[in-house]
Amino acid sequence: MAKLAFIGLGVMGGQMAKHLAAAGHDLTVYNRTRSKADAWVAEHGRGRANAVDSPAEAAKDVEAVLACVGNDDDLASVTLGRDGAFRAMAKGCVFIDHTTVSAKIARQLAVEAKGMGLHSVDAPVTGGQVGAQNGTLTLMCGATEKGIAAATPFMQAYSSRIVHVGAPGAGQTTKMCNQVAFAGTIQSLSEALRFAQAAGLDLDRVYESISGGAAGSWQMTNRWATMVRDEFDFGFAVDWMRKDLGLAFDEARANGATLPVAALVDQFYAEVQGIGGGRQDTSALVRRLKQD
Repeated sequence: MAKLAFIGLGVMGGQMAKHLAAAGHDLTVYNRTRSKADAWVAEHGRGRANAVDSPAEAAKDVEAVLACVGNDDDLASVTLGRDGAFRAMAKGCVFIDHTTVSAKIARQLAVEAKGMGLHSVDAPVTGGQVGAQNGTLTLMCGATEKGIAAATPFMQAYSSRIVHVGAPGAGQTTKMCNQVAFAGTIQSLSEALRFAQAAGLDLDRVYESISGGAAGSWQMTNRWATMVRDEFDFGFAVDWMRKDLGLAFDEARANGATLPVAALVDQFYAEVQGIGGGRQDTSALVRRLKQD
């Protein structure tokens, strides 16, 4: 078992850290709100975890530092800031970032890490809160071969699939592909559901008929029933989805790709925010479609 640091104990990070503790690793944890870190230690620490007051303090004398924070600025602060983890990490240590951020900062951190004798892995996740709770996340990783080899034994604690998609930054770019694809999927699902309602169909029978065929998807399997019941107070928030799509649009402007459907769905999500759905699950997209 190893000594590890985990930075960021939100909905996703707290669950990933829980699985690491359950696997027998010793954890030092940091969260911007100290009380949340203390509460995590009390609930999940198993007598092998402690909370500290800075990322640098967390990163002392560990084999790996893992992070799941909010955005580019948060990530830069906890790694390269005055009390950032990079200044305390020993040579050979691996930094594993599960935040969804820009590919630009992922590549920057890889350069900084290399210059300090560290490894850096950008490893955004998919699978949602349920995947984090169950330890079945899919990780898309950008790293060197040495970096992914160093990180994999720790990431296996909370994932069912780890894919090394390419060089540093490739993990973040792949996550953008994921968000672009599922934006279109959830919009199509919303339209199909409202169409079935307008036609007076039995929605359970519709789901039974189409979910096992070419139209089937994770979103349909996991969100059809809750969308029918107008339940959205869970899952991946609309606000975060718009942040992620914004990252994809920035990258597309740089690489020349066009994302017309994603751009349209992003406008629809702005409407959902406008009616108070910013913190609701992305399936709240169906709310903007009229229902008689």
